[in-house]
Amino acid sequence: MTEIVQLFLETEISDQDYYDGIMSFILSSNIRRGEYECNQFIVKKMDLRNFLVFEEFEINKKREIHNAFSISKHTFTKTINEYAKTQGIICENIF
Repeated sequence: MTEIVQLFLETEISDQDYYDGIMSFILSSNIRRGEYECNQFIVKKMDLRNFLVFEEFEINKKREIHNAFSISKHTFTKTINEYAKTQGIICENIF
């Protein structure tokens, strides 16, 4: 697992409420495109199966994106659930 994915997991999957919000956004078939603002990262749904995850900063009144990665829905949900289980979070049964 890459360092940025690990940083995302450690930062954003820290308790049940954060997990539930992120997973609800990822799994919703009613949201075909959009952004979910987490604590530090933004999860951007490109379509129902593809996501961009990145940190966003405003520097000199300009939007800058750092530490971005793209990930498929299947890999994203699997990675989040594996990490969440190690944190004692109750996970969605998605498969």
